[in-house]
Amino acid sequence: MSVVAPASFTLYVDAQFTSPYALSVFVTLREKGLPFDLRTVDLGQGAHHETGYAEMSLTRRVPTLVHGDFTLSESSAITEYLETISPAVPVYPANVRERARARQVQAWLRSDLGALREERSTEGIFYGPSQRPLSDAGYAAASKLIAIAQSLLPDGRMSLFDTWCIADVDLALMLNRLVYNDDVVPPALAEYARRQFGRAAVQEWIAMSRPPRPGDVAGSKAA
Repeated sequence: MSVVAPASFTLYVDAQFTSPYALSVFVTLREKGLPFDLRTVDLGQGAHHETGYAEMSLTRRVPTLVHGDFTLSESSAITEYLETISPAVPVYPANVRERARARQVQAWLRSDLGALREERSTEGIFYGPSQRPLSDAGYAAASKLIAIAQSLLPDGRMSLFDTWCIADVDLALMLNRLVYNDDVVPPALAEYARRQFGRAAVQEWIAMSRPPRPGDVAGSKAA
């Protein structure tokens, strides 16, 4: 039987608190009620390539989770690991097919829609919207996102399955790349994204103190 090991957790995230993947793991830890230390890595200064971090994080990226003498990077691998060792409060569906679908959604959001991720970075959520309109490629990616989200959330559903799962936060964040930039999003999907961002753990992440970007007078937080 899988049980929570006694060793403490440390989660390494980006210093700007804009990584959607770090957010996903942060929310998972909070939802499961697992205490952890939070440490930041300045990606802009290349701190993830420095010897200490590179020796700890196999892929030299954030998030990276340290659990005792075990380290793990890549967000979906981390959330699945946490689900296995701490199953009492699940963040994935119990039904095997629904769980597979949730993981499919996570894998898709991490590997597709590149133009949308580039043109509507998460800075638009956590710092302020972009002033640039979507390119043709960005618009095509946004249209694909909306079409697939509508198929996953028919009839105004407010969660992917009967109960919440971590893939809901991942999908909501992708939709909010558009919502926070005032791009056109169907009202039902915008409401879904708003509700998912209303979860306490997401709100805690949104409220993090962020360093100013180059050219900013002071740090900014999303409203």
